[in-house]
Amino acid sequence: MTRDLKTLLRSGDTAFGTWSQIASPEMVDLVGLNGFEFTIIDCQHGFFGLETAENLARAADANDIAAAVRLPGNDPIAIMKALDAGIRHVVIPNLETAEQAERAVAATRFGPHGLRGACPCCRSGGHFIRNWPDYVAEEEARVGAIALVETAVGVDNIEAIAATPGLTALMFGPFDLSVSMGLNGDWRHEEVERRVSHMVDTAIGLGVPVMMPVFSPHVEEARSLVTKWKGRGVSTFVIGSDKILVSDAFSRWTSALLGT
Repeated sequence: MTRDLKTLLRSGDTAFGTWSQIASPEMVDLVGLNGFEFTIIDCQHGFFGLETAENLARAADANDIAAAVRLPGNDPIAIMKALDAGIRHVVIPNLETAEQAERAVAATRFGPHGLRGACPCCRSGGHFIRNWPDYVAEEEARVGAIALVETAVGVDNIEAIAATPGLTALMFGPFDLSVSMGLNGDWRHEEVERRVSHMVDTAIGLGVPVMMPVFSPHVEEARSLVTKWKGRGVSTFVIGSDKILVSDAFSRWTSALLGT
């Protein structure tokens, strides 16, 4: 059975994942084989669509790691297609209001509780082979929406967003937040850190799990950030991205060998 993201998030145990921005199942193999427990397939900034994301999710399943997909926007149709493809969680970017969060959650649930279209002839449903009532019960328990809050407006509305029934977790985007604040990508700025800290405290206070991106390409800084956020109650971390990690490995090899 493939690792379940909800179980990871709710366990309170430290868990590490990354972003999959390279359209390669082999890269997802390496993510899993090197000990990461989940990956977020990036259909917002990765240059591929849900057809590719489905195959990356198959690679995640084969390596027993959990997978989510970051969609380009809060589109109910895209959310439903991602879930039908067997990707159990969707990350919704630029989420700024409770109403937007409610819309995302509704798209993950079958009627009468939500908007998700009911089709047994899809990958997640076993292509009409599985028992439908059992499948629906399993989907209701394991799929969900993760709100990515990454703008100043989202920070202002964080209490209402975090209180949205049915959200699996909250994620925060320090880089985008810095841009929305006019700080031009300075995600280390003290005001960015203050606002992210406020969002973390709000989520933890309401019992909502937090997924914290750790952007730094420097291992020691990343370790320091993980330690800091663990002290604030965060247990799930999205480390770099496949591009950042591969680039770091390349640069270390070239730096070591070019002088020989």
